[in-house]
Amino acid sequence: MATALLLASLASAFAAPFTEWPSRQELSVPASGVIKLNLPAATLDAAQPSLADLRIVDGAGSEVPYLIERPAPAAKIVRQARAFRVTLENDATVVTLEPGLSQPIEAVTLQTPASSFIKAVEIEATPDGRSWRTLATGQPIFRRSGLAQLEVPVPAQRWAALRLRILDRRTEAIPFTGAFVHAAEPDPVPEESVPVTISERVENPGQTRLTLHLGAANLSVASLRFDTPDPLFTRKITLAVKQISESAIREQTVAEGVIYRVEVDGAPAAANLSVPLEKQILARELVVLIQNDDSPPLQISGVSAKRRPTYALFLAQQPGTFALLTGHPRANAPRYDLSALGASLKGLAASSLKPGAITANPLFRAPEVLPEIEGSGAALDVAAWKFRKPLALSRAGVQQIELDLDVLARAQPDFRDLRLVRDGRQAPYVLEHPFITRTLTPQVTLANDPKKPRETRWSIKLPQRRLPVNQFVCEAATPLFQRELDLYEMVPDDRGNEYRRHLGHASWTQTPDRKSKRFTLRLSVTPETDTLFLVTDNGDNPPIDLAQFQFYHPVTRLLFKSAAATPLDLYYGNRESSAPRYDLSLVAPQLLSADKNPAKLGAEEQLKESSWAERQVAGKSGVLFWGILGVVVIALLVIITRLVPKAGNA
Repeated sequence: MATALLLASLASAFAAPFTEWPSRQELSVPASGVIKLNLPAATLDAAQPSLADLRIVDGAGSEVPYLIERPAPAAKIVRQARAFRVTLENDATVVTLEPGLSQPIEAVTLQTPASSFIKAVEIEATPDGRSWRTLATGQPIFRRSGLAQLEVPVPAQRWAALRLRILDRRTEAIPFTGAFVHAAEPDPVPEESVPVTISERVENPGQTRLTLHLGAANLSVASLRFDTPDPLFTRKITLAVKQISESAIREQTVAEGVIYRVEVDGAPAAANLSVPLEKQILARELVVLIQNDDSPPLQISGVSAKRRPTYALFLAQQPGTFALLTGHPRANAPRYDLSALGASLKGLAASSLKPGAITANPLFRAPEVLPEIEGSGAALDVAAWKFRKPLALSRAGVQQIELDLDVLARAQPDFRDLRLVRDGRQAPYVLEHPFITRTLTPQVTLANDPKKPRETRWSIKLPQRRLPVNQFVCEAATPLFQRELDLYEMVPDDRGNEYRRHLGHASWTQTPDRKSKRFTLRLSVTPETDTLFLVTDNGDNPPIDLAQFQFYHPVTRLLFKSAAATPLDLYYGNRESSAPRYDLSLVAPQLLSADKNPAKLGAEEQLKESSWAERQVAGKSGVLFWGILGVVVIALLVIITRLVPKAGNA
C-alpha cells in the first residue's frame, strides 16, 4: 500500500505534447494498481538502449512515472574445492572432492596439464558422506586443437562430497591437479526465446562467418544455440558486435565458447550447442565466427537465442488505455526519484498485459533523419589527390560503400587519404572494418630457375600493385609430401638493383589420411609489386602439383549520410594527407542501426601523374637511375675537358 501511495504522489499531471516521439503503443489496463509490464522486443528496438526516451502516458495525456527493472544473473561464485584426492583404478582415474560451499553447486571444473585428450566421466555424489548415488555417466571432458571442455555439470544441490570417475579404458590416464566448484544461481533469472535469422553466411579459409539478425536492437541476450545435423564435431565460437573504435567501425569480440557433439567410450553422443553471452546487444545484428581450421564447415540449420526480460513498473490509478511512447533519439531520462522503491517492488509478479503493435504517433513532427549529422563538412582543395571515383546513390539517407581493388591499391594503407567530396566540400564518413574477407584469383605460371633444378617456382600475377592481401591459399594434387614454401617478390632499390623481399613462409605436410588438401600462408607484410613468387625445394623428390591459387584481402567500407541522392566523388591517392577528424564518430551507434543504402563506385579517373619516387617500384627506377647517372658523367667530362689545358697553350 505504501508503495502505491508513493507512486500515486509522484504521478502528477506531467502534461506534454510529445511531438518528438515517433512511436506509440497502446496498453489496455482493466483495473487500477501497480503493474509490472514486460516490455516486448519491439518496444526495446524503438527506444534508446538505456530506455531514456520511454514515456508512459495515461488516457488523459498525463505522464506516468515508472521504474525500470532489468533482471540479470548474479556474479558466479567459483571456489577451489576444499578437499581433493586422486586415486588410480584398473580402468579409471577417480577424483574425490569436497565442495566446501554452503550453497548448492551446479558444476565442477577439473584442472589438468594434459594437452590433448578426450575422456568420459561418471559422476557420483553424497549429501551426507555415507550414501552415494550416480548423477550422470558419459559426460565428456577434452582438450584438443586449442579447445577445452573441463566443466562437468551436476544437479544443483548441497553435496557433502563428489566422486568423478574419469574412464581410461581406451586411452592412457592423465594427471589431475585440482578442481573448482561452481555455486548454483539462488534465484533463477527468467529468460525468453528470441527468433533469429541468418542474414549472411561467408566462408573464409578455416572459418565460417554468420551475420545474425536478432529482430530487434537493445536486447539483453543471455545465450545462443546452434542447430546442426553434423554427428561429431568440436568448434570454437566467437561472438562479435560492431563498435566505433579510433574513428572507425570495427567488430569487437563480446563472448567466446565451445560447441561440440562427441562420443566417448561407446557412450551416447553428448553435446553442448549453446554459447553464453549475457550482454545487451545494441544493434539488430550479431556476428558469429565459427573456427573450422582444416575441418569442413558445419551445416548450421538454425540459430536460436534467449534474452533476459526488461520490466517497466508503474501505477495505474484507474482503468483505461495507456500509451507507451518511444523513439526520441535525444530525449533525456526522466527523473522520477523512484530508485528507493526498487527493493520493495522486486518480488512483484509480472503482469500478463501486453502492449499493442507499434504505430505512428499522430502528434509526431518528423525531423530530418539523423539531424545531428551534417551533410557536408569543410571545404577541400583536391589538387594534391591523384585519383577519384564517382559514387552513384540510389536515394537519400545513410549510405554504405565497399572499397574496390583500385581504391585498396592506391589509397594509403591506413586510408587516411580518403575523402568524400560534393561541390567542393567534404562529406563526413566513418570507416568500417568487418570480419569479412574477399577472394582474389591471380594468374599463375611455372617459372622454374634452370640454375636451381631442385626447386619449383611459381610466378603469381596480381591485378594491382600494393594490394592489401593478407592470406594466400592453394590446394595440392600430390597426396604425400613435406615441403617448406616461401612467398616473396623482387623489389628494386634506389639504384635499380632488385632484391628479394620476403612476404611469408610456412611448412606443409600432406598425407593421404589428411582430408584437407588446402595450404594456407599468412603474409607478414603487404606486397609492393604485382608479381609474386612461390618457391619450394623438392630435395630428391619429384615436384609437387599445386592448383586453386587464391589470395584473401580484408573488406573495408565507408558509412556516411547523404541528405540527397545527388552524386559525389571519392578522392584517394595522397601520400601527404593526414587522417580526417569528423564528429560523425560520436553518433556511430545511430549510424550502425539505421537502414543503409548500398552506393556504387564508378570508373577511376587519374588526376595527376605519380612522382619519380613512386614509380620506382613499377620497374622504372633502374632506367631513371642509369639515365641520371649518364647525364652526371657527361657533365663531369665536359667540366674536366674545360679545366685541362689545351696542348697549344702548354
